[in-house]
Amino acid sequence: MTVPRVVIAAPASGHGKTTVATGLLAAYAARGLTVAPFKVGPDYIDPGYHALAAGRPGRNLDPVLTGEHLIGPLFAHGAAGADIAVVEGVMGLYDGRTGAGETGSTAQVAGLLEAPVILVVDAAAQGRSVAALVHGFRSFGNARIAGVILNRVGSDRHETILRDACEEVGTPVLGALRRADAVAAPSRHLGLVPAAERRAEALSSVAALADLIAASVDLDAVMSVARSAASLQVTPWSAGAAEKTGTVVAIAGGPAFTFAYAETAELLAGAGAEVVTVDPLRDEALPEGTAALVVGGGFPEVYAAELSANEPLRAAVRKLAESGAPIVAECAGLLWLARGLDGAPMCGVLDAEAAMTPSLTLGYRDAVALTDSPLAPAGTRVTGHEFHRTTVHPRSGLLLSPAGGAAWAWRGADPEGFATPSLHASYLHLHWAGHPEFATRLVGNAGQHAT
Repeated sequence: MTVPRVVIAAPASGHGKTTVATGLLAAYAARGLTVAPFKVGPDYIDPGYHALAAGRPGRNLDPVLTGEHLIGPLFAHGAAGADIAVVEGVMGLYDGRTGAGETGSTAQVAGLLEAPVILVVDAAAQGRSVAALVHGFRSFGNARIAGVILNRVGSDRHETILRDACEEVGTPVLGALRRADAVAAPSRHLGLVPAAERRAEALSSVAALADLIAASVDLDAVMSVARSAASLQVTPWSAGAAEKTGTVVAIAGGPAFTFAYAETAELLAGAGAEVVTVDPLRDEALPEGTAALVVGGGFPEVYAAELSANEPLRAAVRKLAESGAPIVAECAGLLWLARGLDGAPMCGVLDAEAAMTPSLTLGYRDAVALTDSPLAPAGTRVTGHEFHRTTVHPRSGLLLSPAGGAAWAWRGADPEGFATPSLHASYLHLHWAGHPEFATRLVGNAGQHAT
């Protein structure tokens, strides 16, 4: 694997990684290059902007969710045919899973990919001290920092001071972005507003980022850094190529359900399914012949009124559940399947009420399945990720089906989610590439239901 590649990292969150990574992708694409975008960690939102910039799916590289052995293969799969791959880091360069050292960090992924790192530094309140910061990051750990891009530079004089300081510690400055040139994307309670919710404005922002980066960063120098990456000895990941069964698996999409890893649909297709997207904000019926439904994460709380108003689709989902067809839902999907969300009627598949809360629930979870479901048999062990500001309160403690139980258990928490032989609904986000048997099991169950 010889695709040129570079990792965009920072000393901490908020230094401008997404601005630089997205702008680089868009600027190279504007030059006619094929670019492959990646994001370290479990985040769903940044890859949406990457995808707009690159014209191909933004993919996640998360050693915690998939295992470090899959990082190279997943990268090779997503970077196939690309002229350059840009990997946006997560948090600070050496920040990973709490209490697990480097595991899950940008530095770990850079090492697994044998990729050089460019450090984005918010220099708004710094002068020569930037040299100490850069020197410290170069000296700590094993990441190969090949250059710096300065962000929020105040003036020509300020830029000169910063460049001279970086030269003192032997680190080239590959670009400098001025404070006044910031291109902002709106945020809300879980971070940036997903690109799918503001596509026209997002496309405009991405175009502006392409112009900004092209004017402020030495793209040829960054490409040279990317080409310095060693050849990666790895076999690309494959989603499988089972014979097509004709089994229709619907996946919820559209602005309300934007949290999904590209590999989920690929694995379902690889297991033989016909994968069709349904938009709960617009579609009043499930795709014809739907034999299973997958509902990922997103922001149903933002669209509660619209989701509630789509009574035909809510009824169709409830009818599908009552028929025994397999349904798998996580986080936002869990809320949509409840009786109500902040008082707005939802699908009513689960005898539970959902509501917004002021607190954020966030973190990796090592979980074990408690109940057989269409996703996994009881006893299955996974590592997933929670990320929500909502809560779900069961009304009777049971599903509408009396054969149910909790979906998962993990240390330090009560059993979580709902599961029956035909339903799995939970807050836990999972990366199916780490468990391809999930797709095989779901498609098999769907095929049995369809017949």
